[in-house]
Amino acid sequence: MEVIHDNDEPCTQSEVINRDRVEMMVEIYDTGDYLKHQNFRTDANTEQRVQRKGSQSLRIRVYKSVILCLGLLCILLVTFIVLCVLINANSHQCHKQTPREDRDGLLTNNTNLIEERELLLFNDTNHTEERELLLFNDTKFTKAIEELIFGNKNLSYDRDKLIGQMKNLQMYLDDWIYYQFSFYYISTEWKSWDDSRRYCRDRGADLIIINSKEEQGFFQKMSDGISLWIGLSDSDEEGRWKWVDNSTLTSGSWYPGEPNGRTKENCVISYKSVWYDYPCTTGFRFICEKKTLNAFIDLFIQ
Repeated sequence: MEVIHDNDEPCTQSEVINRDRVEMMVEIYDTGDYLKHQNFRTDANTEQRVQRKGSQSLRIRVYKSVILCLGLLCILLVTFIVLCVLINANSHQCHKQTPREDRDGLLTNNTNLIEERELLLFNDTNHTEERELLLFNDTKFTKAIEELIFGNKNLSYDRDKLIGQMKNLQMYLDDWIYYQFSFYYISTEWKSWDDSRRYCRDRGADLIIINSKEEQGFFQKMSDGISLWIGLSDSDEEGRWKWVDNSTLTSGSWYPGEPNGRTKENCVISYKSVWYDYPCTTGFRFICEKKTLNAFIDLFIQ
């Protein structure tokens, strides 16, 4: 079978087939190169589109972040403005109220200061009065002290004078013994109770009156164990013992069983610190007692 082509050259069927195959392969290679070229262009375009999309996405995120920051700044700015307005309003309100409050506060403080001043004046007045009273009392005390000092000087003078007079009196009363503001004399004569008393009275004294245990002890030492008449008797009323100054005996130093003489023994002797009742006509030694004042009177009379 012959095939006629454009060049009008006769060809065999096998040649035609081979030629067709070659052309087909050429077309396939051309198609592959084309497709390869197309794929390369497509990949490049795709990569460019991806890069563009990534860049656009990044720009979008940046824009969104910027917009978000600007929005937050706007909110903060608005909040700040609102706060400033409120603070300013409160400040104006405070400034409007402050003068009145300050005035009220000043008035209150002034009132308090006035009250404190009055209280201080009152306290100062009281302190002044107390000070004047203290000064007055101090003056009185000073005067009293001066009077005491003056009186003490007078007492010292009187004491010294009295001591001197007592010394003179002691020289005058040669046989008299001084004890506890009294002078005592022990007789050397024996007399009845009445005569003994008379002897003492003639000398400005009287029979001894024993008023205490101390005086009884002094009397015992002075008597030296001898029997002496003392100024005690119940001659006026039986059983009622009285001293020569008419004071009643309250406690005595009687010997056990004494007094026992009833109407016959109405006078008392002291012997070795105990008492006995005896007939008043019996003769005993006796002891006279003269008070200091009486002794001075006798001295000055002399």
